[in-house]
This record gives sequence, structure tokens and C-alpha cells, in this order.
Amino acid sequence: MKRALLLALMLGGCGREPTTAVADSAGARLEAAAETAGIVPDPNAPLQGSWARDTDRVCVVGTAKTAQIGVSVDYGEDQACAASGTVERAGDALKLAFGTCKFDARFDGDRIVFPAEVPEACESLCTGRASLAALTVDRLSDSRSEAATLRSTKGKLLCGN
Repeated sequence: MKRALLLALMLGGCGREPTTAVADSAGARLEAAAETAGIVPDPNAPLQGSWARDTDRVCVVGTAKTAQIGVSVDYGEDQACAASGTVERAGDALKLAFGTCKFDARFDGDRIVFPAEVPEACESLCTGRASLAALTVDRLSDSRSEAATLRSTKGKLLCGN
């Protein structure tokens, strides 16, 4: 008897369409209000723009699935990194490719975070003890024209065509 009841309960949920009430639930409305108020970052925010924290800079130009990305790290006195490449967005994951230097970063709508360890191939993009590892930048602007002006410490445009 207990098995029959359990089986009936399990099968009772099969084949039903998901309800739209979830999208209009109190929790969903609260989440939407928090995103609108800027309390919670929007994971669907555009990636294009200028990003920075301290002397670390990132530019992203392009709104399609694959965009151009540039990175500048400047700690002074021959301690710097400069890289140009592509970024492919897959939800909150970013697939970065700077030639043979390839790795995944995270994007939460307000911040781009590089992993704590990057491939050895990335060392050639840096001088001295500088590294792309653990680079974290916050959005400054979503302007394409502003992002396209980012230059390396040697004056090379990193996101300009």
C-alpha cells in the first residue's frame, strides 16, 4: 500500500508543464527589484566597456557572443602586462584567448575576475613579476568609444581596430 502511494505521488508530477507562477513569485519580483535598484548585479549586463581597479585596466569592444578584449597591468619599473585577444561569453563564464594564452574568467555583471592561476603561456605577455593571475576589475563605463582608447604602457591600442 505504501509503495503504491509513493509511486502515485512520484508519477503525479510527471508530464506537467512548469507553471508561470514561479516567474511572478514574490522571490522573483524581489530579485528583479534588487537588480533594478543596483543591489544585485545583473548577470545579463553587457560586457562591452571599460573596466579597472587600481592600475589594472580591461577593455571589451563588441556586443556579439565573441568580442575583442585588451588587458593592461602596470606596476611601474618594468612590471607590466599587455594583451589583446578575444573573449567569448557563455553565461557568467568568459573564455579568454590572448594567442596561446587561454583561460576562463568569471563575470557577474559588475566585475570581471581572472583565475588565481593562469597558463604558463601567459607569462610572455608580462615583464618583471607582473601577472594576469587573479586580476579583478570593476565596470567604469559601457562606452565602446571609451573602451577602444585603452593603450598599453608602450602606447599600443589594446581594443582599437
